[in-house]
Amino acid sequence: MKQETVSKDFEQYSDDILSQYNVPGFAMGIAESGEFHYEKAFGFRDRENKLPVSLDTVFGVGSITKAVTAVAILQLQEKGKLHVNDPVINYLPAFKMSNEEQLESITIHHFLTNTSGLPPLPTLMGALKRSIESDPNFKVDPQQGNPLDALQTIDTHSDLMDAIAKAGFTPLGEPGTEFSYANDGFALLGAIIEKVSGLSYEQYVQENILDPAGMHHSVFHYEDLEDYEDIAVLYERGKDGDEEMIVKSNHPWDAPAMRAAGFLKSTVKDMLKFTEVIRNEGKVGDAIILSPESVKAMTTPHVSCTQDTFYGYGVMIIPDFFGYKLIHHAGDIKGVTAQMNILPELDLTGISLANIGEAPSSKLLFSAFASYLGKSNDASHLNVEPVNLSLENLQEYEGTFMAKDGMGCVFKVENNDLYMEIPGIAKTVLKPIGNDHFLFPMRDLDTTIRFRRDKDKNIHRVEVALRQLNKVEES
Repeated sequence: MKQETVSKDFEQYSDDILSQYNVPGFAMGIAESGEFHYEKAFGFRDRENKLPVSLDTVFGVGSITKAVTAVAILQLQEKGKLHVNDPVINYLPAFKMSNEEQLESITIHHFLTNTSGLPPLPTLMGALKRSIESDPNFKVDPQQGNPLDALQTIDTHSDLMDAIAKAGFTPLGEPGTEFSYANDGFALLGAIIEKVSGLSYEQYVQENILDPAGMHHSVFHYEDLEDYEDIAVLYERGKDGDEEMIVKSNHPWDAPAMRAAGFLKSTVKDMLKFTEVIRNEGKVGDAIILSPESVKAMTTPHVSCTQDTFYGYGVMIIPDFFGYKLIHHAGDIKGVTAQMNILPELDLTGISLANIGEAPSSKLLFSAFASYLGKSNDASHLNVEPVNLSLENLQEYEGTFMAKDGMGCVFKVENNDLYMEIPGIAKTVLKPIGNDHFLFPMRDLDTTIRFRRDKDKNIHRVEVALRQLNKVEES
């Protein structure tokens, strides 16, 4: 049953979680029919100088940028400049991969839905390489050397396409058949936007989305904010022995070739204006950003990406969030954890932003929406039940899985439970829920992983964190 607002105990609930995660600064806003309905500002945009967070504080929004890029592509389709079913090579002839027949079949639609067949590649780190190496907090172990030395430096879209061509990967499947989250595809959508519009990606977005929507504190470059001071300082987690520390690390990473995938900076108030594009069938105030038909295409559940979630164009869709369709997307990058939620049927939109990585921004916005719907703060919309698996069944999932971008997971049975370990980061027990699916909490928010089988019914991949990782064969 819908309430008038989030429950009164949500404040204490959210404060407790934010303190538990040691989040320096956090801001959340929820709007109903475009009008502010709930706001929360926790902690500091600058902890050292005790400067508080506000709803006008500029944070990074990370991969929520992908929704902005999708809007730009759909605008250009409305103008007759392109069509989402056009092959990518019509616009980017330098885009190459070893399988030429498959290459010709990859369309803009496949980039928008992360179904091009591209596996996770180390290209984002290559695009961030110069920025990381200039970061005062970046240290090189003399014994190990610089781990970035092995990466190709990627400064431009041409560099990115060259790196993809040289990557030597096997596609995950035919275009349209396999989902795996790919920053590369959205980065190259930025290149297509530049090609057909004659403007830089950043200028196109500014002139055709941000300015018309009244998002006056939303930029890709901090220097464009000029004398504006309400900007979040970036923090990261460090270690002093076994004790976790929160370290000021106010050197934003940038990746010019990847800006269309995750580098917008914005505020809660501005991002709530952007959510109006989806909630209000393309309109933000008096400005028409998209047609209703384009919004429908953007929010169509084109491909399954987890147990309960589908991917549209730059957004994710949960068809049954306590009985309603939820449109959402998260963002994670250095000094950023962001979440955007939209319940069009209830005219409800929300944004949460934090100035540190691995913060519970998604959990808290999902909890606020659940509370608004009359559910408990920690309620899960996932309608799944754990199942019992024998020790023999569990052992089938054991193994090491790796991707070319360096992400790896180890699965091992201990005391009749299956554990997933991301070396050096986390170790989590998984709950089987059937059909090769398992449930686990990620920053206190329930999510799922899925093991994939080949034609011989042997497990050969795992879907985790929206990416497909290949099983490493034992030598």
